[in-house]
Amino acid sequence: MNFDAVPAHAPLELEHFLPYRLSILSNTVSQGIAAEYEERFQLSMTEWRVMTILARFPEVSAREVVERTAMDKVAVSRAVSRLVDAGRVDRGTHDGDKRRSVLKLSEAGWAIHDEVAPLARAHERELLAKLSAEEREHLDRILDKLLAI
Repeated sequence: MNFDAVPAHAPLELEHFLPYRLSILSNTVSQGIAAEYEERFQLSMTEWRVMTILARFPEVSAREVVERTAMDKVAVSRAVSRLVDAGRVDRGTHDGDKRRSVLKLSEAGWAIHDEVAPLARAHERELLAKLSAEEREHLDRILDKLLAI
């Protein structure tokens, strides 16, 4: 048997591996705007994502934030704690049921959201401007398909 003909290892070609490429794209895109709100508001990427969920879906639990973002529950829990401690998020109970806490943006949280959201939208417009209208439509359809898995 010729052992030289069979490679001992078959490393992934990361530059062609879809999960890796999507991760790199996500990190690159997210870090583009994150640097600005981190510097201006001492707000982490995870904290901003929690805030955007609470702006869109007020009075949800931390578990629901995890489900909507697919972020790690420990990271979400830490982000929520920091946001509550900073007065950016209010934690209450659902219909007086102390077993189920709900989160919502405080006035301070809304003030930050209302400054950062337009910056994020502008960043998105700048990114999407690199694509034609047809490419943007294709991208939306492809993302919808892949997210439906």
